[in-house]
Parts: sequence; structure tokens; C-alpha cells
Amino acid sequence: MTQKSDLKPGDILIVDDERDIRELISDILRDEGFATRLAANSDDCMAEINAEPPALMILDIWLKDSRMDGIDILKTVKRDNPDVPVVIISGHGNIEIAVAAIKQGAYDFIEKPFNIDQLMVVITRAMETSRLRRENASLRRRDVASSEMIGGSPAFRTLKSNLDKVTKSNARVMLTGQPGAGKEVAARYIHVNSNRASGPFISVSSASIEPERMEEVLFGRESPERGVEKGLLEQAHGGIVYFDEVADMPPGTQSKILRVLVEQQFTRVGGSDRVRVDLRVISSTTRDLAAEIAAGRFRQELYDRLNVVPIGVPSLADRREDIPELARHFIGTFNKSQGLPLRAVSEEAEALMQTMPWPGNIRQLKNVIERVLILGEGTGPVEAREMPGGAPEGTADEGRVVLSGALATLPLREARELFEREYLLTQINRFGGNISRTANFVGMERSALHRKLKSLGVVTTTKSGARVASMGEEDEIEADEAAE
Repeated sequence: MTQKSDLKPGDILIVDDERDIRELISDILRDEGFATRLAANSDDCMAEINAEPPALMILDIWLKDSRMDGIDILKTVKRDNPDVPVVIISGHGNIEIAVAAIKQGAYDFIEKPFNIDQLMVVITRAMETSRLRRENASLRRRDVASSEMIGGSPAFRTLKSNLDKVTKSNARVMLTGQPGAGKEVAARYIHVNSNRASGPFISVSSASIEPERMEEVLFGRESPERGVEKGLLEQAHGGIVYFDEVADMPPGTQSKILRVLVEQQFTRVGGSDRVRVDLRVISSTTRDLAAEIAAGRFRQELYDRLNVVPIGVPSLADRREDIPELARHFIGTFNKSQGLPLRAVSEEAEALMQTMPWPGNIRQLKNVIERVLILGEGTGPVEAREMPGGAPEGTADEGRVVLSGALATLPLREARELFEREYLLTQINRFGGNISRTANFVGMERSALHRKLKSLGVVTTTKSGARVASMGEEDEIEADEAAE
């Protein structure tokens, strides 16, 4: 008999009023490496399910001395634990009972006396179905977590508003933005909040699939040796397929994808049957597709089909106000997933993060937070010195600041103007262009800050698009108030 440590994942609950039958089935399954539990009546059965839902049930239709028969139990299981496959067995079976059981959601029906080989074929398939359902449920939970939209900046609110507008339609969406800006998170947000949320979300990495295998991966294949192997498009039936970096799709595949979008059907590689699919398509790119089309690398017709609703995903530089909240979110995530310290972030560290360039965008910020938590100093607040380049280049002992070489060669007036200019531009960027918040932080009246910016030759743009540094003071204030 198979040892407990060798048992296959998941267990099988066998429900039959005949002791010999349930023990025979149990022995057969244990020899095949499955864990089993046994129940002789409906009360024992429901107690086992309530204690821990099994991966699979083998259920007799007729149960003597029970409050519920097999059909009643089947209805209850399908209502409360719909992902548990149920195989019905009966010694009094007929086609009517089989049809009734299948209609109520049974996975399959086996009539006693059963053939052991037939039983094992059904059990093996049912357990594979159970495994896939558990994996899909786990992936859906992961999708919800990976679709969280974090932020409150104007750029973020605009993005989220645009995403909310497309969640309830089936329109194709094209997401554009820099690498690491969160395009896949945006795509998953659409999925989780759409009427296809219960369907699959299949991500196709156009850049990582070898061109010669692209069609096989997307459309699947058929062969005498291996039978039918479903491709990603078929796996996405009823849900969403997400083409990441669609510009990297080979030209030949682009033509076939265009046909799929038009006809909603395709043929597997090596096959002849037409496979019909119901898909919503979301695409993303970091490239200028107009330039790709002009260079002959991307089909205009495919672009027109995919670019029904274009949505730009802002870079982290355009939403610096969100950086502290994103940092705290990642700290909480790493605490839950890896047990890393749940640390606060000091004001100095937040300010430094908001001034860093972040060419890798949110992905880079997440990686930096993970590195800081792994290599960090205890469980206290994250300090600026722990950030990459965070021991400020010009910091020395006793509060002295060491000047950069370029600044140290300038006369005092020029050095002061250069410092003020860069300092104020940094703060304006940090606060997302909000002049009032910048003025409050630097300790100036708003009108005084406007005058200072004008004297330094700094032309800024308010959220309303007004170029405030070139206006009169009263106009500056009015424009700023209107924007904020």
C-alpha cells in the first residue's frame, strides 16, 4: 500500500452504504496513490465535506438509512462546493438516473458492477479536472491581488477613470506606456471588473515566444501521436487574451490573428477542424506603432482592429505623488508573501524616492523596496540612506554638505540660483505640479513662489495647462486656484 508521504495531491471521498464496495474502491485507489475517506450515509458524508471539501467524490445514488439520497447530496455539493467533481455510481442504474445526475452537475456516471480499468479512467480524468479547477481558483485569487490599482494622483485618477469606462464593454483596448509602468496590472483590472471576470485571463508574451513556435502556442496543434493540444487562444475562450508587447508579434502571425479577430475562429496547427472562440482582446506596447507600421513591421489592419480604445498608462515620473503609497503597498505585500519586515517609511526616504528618476517605473520601485527589506537594517522605518544612492552624495560629518565639483566652481550668486532652480523643480515634480503643496512644503507663500520661479526663468504648467511663470501675479494665483 502507498505510504502517506507518496499520496497524490487531494483526497477522494467515497460514499456508499455497502461496506465491501466502498472499501474495495478505497483499496484500489490507494494502490494507485490516492488518499481516500469513507462515508456510509448522508450524515457522515456531509460531516466529511464540512470538515474539509475533498478533491473528488464517488457517490452512490441509493443510500439506505439516510436522510438524503445521492441526488440530494449532489445538489447540495454543487451548491456549496461547485468545484468538487462528483462521480455517481449505482447498482440500479438506468439511463434516466444517469441523465438526472448529469443534469444536476455530476462529472460522470458509472454503473455497478464496474470495470476497474473504466473506474480508473474516470477517476483519473475527474482528478485532473479537480486539479485544474483548484489552480484556476488560485489564479483568480492571484489575479485579484495583481489587479489592485494603487494611487491618488491626477494622472492615476485619469487612468482609473478610463479603465472603469471600458470594463463593462467588450471593446478591444490598446494600452501604451513605458516598460514597468503597470500595463498588465491595468489589463487585469479590466478583467476582474468586467463581465468576463469568471473566465480566464491568458497573457501572451509576444516578445518571449520564438517566432517559429508562435502559431503553435497561440492556435494549438493536432497530431496522431499527442492528439489535440489546446493553444492559448482556445484556453482563453470565454475570457480575455492579453497580448503583451504586441509589436513583437511575427508578421505571419499578425495576418492570422487579424483573421481570428474578424471570424472568431481558427484552425489548429496540423488540424482541419475550425475552432470557434469567444474572446476579448487587450493589447499593450511600449513602441510607437505608427512608426512600426511605416517601417512595414506591423500591419495597419491589425492596428485598426486592436486600437479601438487607446489608453495611456502614465510613467511613475508622472505620478510621483503615488510613490509613498505604492512603497507602503509593496512592503505589505512582501510581508505577507515572503515574511519580510513590515516597516514604515521615513519622510526623508519618501522625499528621496519622489525625486529619483525611476526609468524602470513601478517595477523598478517594487524591486528596490524588496531589496531594501532583504538587506535592511532591522525593523525600524526605512531611511533614505538605505535607498540606492541614498547616502546623499554631498553629505559629510557634523551636518556639512559637500558641494559637487560643478557647483563649487561657480560664483555664489550663480551657484545659489542654480541650486534654487533645481531644488524647486525637484519639489514641483515631487508634488505632481501642485504649486500650493510645493509652496507649503518649501515654506513660501504661493505668490512668492510664483515670483521666485519667474525670476529663475522656470516655466511651469498647472493642471489646467496654464503656463504660470509667464503671467502676472494675479493671473498666476487665479490659474493656480482654478487648477487646484
